[in-house]
Amino acid sequence: MIQPARQTYNQAFSPEGYQTFLAKIDADFPGQLDFRVAETPIFVPKVLTDKILQACDDIIEVITQADFKTLTEQAIPAGQRVPNEDDHTQFMAVDFAVCTDESGGPSHGELKPQLIELQGFPSLYGFQPYVANLFRTTYPIPDNLSHLFTVDSNAEYIEQLRQMLVGDCQPEEVVLLEIYPEKQKTRIDFVLTEKYFGITPVCLTKIKKEGRALFYEKDGRQIRIKRLYNRLIFDDLQNFPDLRTDFHLTDDVDVEWIGHPNWFFRISKYTLPLLKSPFVPASYYLSDLTEYPADLENYVLKPLFSFAGSGVKLTINAADLDIIPTDQRAGYLLQRKVKYEPVIQSPDGLVKCEIRMLFIWPKGDAKPTLLTNLSRLSRGEMIGVNFNKNKDWVGGSVCFFEK
Repeated sequence: MIQPARQTYNQAFSPEGYQTFLAKIDADFPGQLDFRVAETPIFVPKVLTDKILQACDDIIEVITQADFKTLTEQAIPAGQRVPNEDDHTQFMAVDFAVCTDESGGPSHGELKPQLIELQGFPSLYGFQPYVANLFRTTYPIPDNLSHLFTVDSNAEYIEQLRQMLVGDCQPEEVVLLEIYPEKQKTRIDFVLTEKYFGITPVCLTKIKKEGRALFYEKDGRQIRIKRLYNRLIFDDLQNFPDLRTDFHLTDDVDVEWIGHPNWFFRISKYTLPLLKSPFVPASYYLSDLTEYPADLENYVLKPLFSFAGSGVKLTINAADLDIIPTDQRAGYLLQRKVKYEPVIQSPDGLVKCEIRMLFIWPKGDAKPTLLTNLSRLSRGEMIGVNFNKNKDWVGGSVCFFEK
């Protein structure tokens, strides 16, 4: 999107160089990369950077309202509420599609962010500084562009995270909680988290409970867990209906959650109808509508309590909505469609992209702090693996912003 940077990058790019780039990741972390890293980062011009930051401010204004918890009480599904919830999320990821402004106003034709989704949950906080540095050391990236916000270096970034994740505990007293972490597609992020902070990934099945205390075994020792860096969501557990564990997420235990599970639901698709911003497409709880939008073909239907794109209907009509029973309508969201604009110049055409802004929110802070980002490139109808099979210049990446 910054043409001089794009032109210089593309001239320096070669398929052989890209393979060397991937080989470096595998050499550093053998067998750990299990998702596609795109051939390029994204270069974001200041005019779009400023709009993304304004959109984030609009969202933060809502989630920092005194009544936000009250407004989102129904976001947590029955049987999945976890005790000892804290005052606010400690992680927030905000996803924007890059679009073209079609308002007809003064900014008509300019690039414009449109909110796709948001999560009160961690993302690839460990992998992003690593891959950003690898792009910068492999390819020509202008010095005036950065993948970071509010900090000036990866070292400062890692220290900010360390203070929130480890705090005054010993690193071995903090574990990264997942289900079979060694099999997760994001496991390279877990490996980097352990490298940076000394936090061990531990499977839910390996955690023992004695009263309200939790323990795990390391080097033949039983270690008391003081903090859980939570990377596990309830949806994943449904894939293992016969799983037997000593500890269940809904247990009342003496542990500090770093990323309390309830915030995964509170800050999610459920939040979208609460947001009002030129950068947030119109969204409605289906149960609140007494009549449908006249241009229903411009909306998508999303189940509120299904994640990773599952159950989304891209093409709907009134009949599709009418058949949803009254007692189930509160579980659906109607959201105005977002039209991604292909803006990334690849060697053989333009590619769409999505930008995820990554925040932390340490306890005691008045609001979240933006640290870094990730991006995803797509040639398909939607962003995601299923829509980009056997394609190049797609996958996960990072943005370098002009500020």
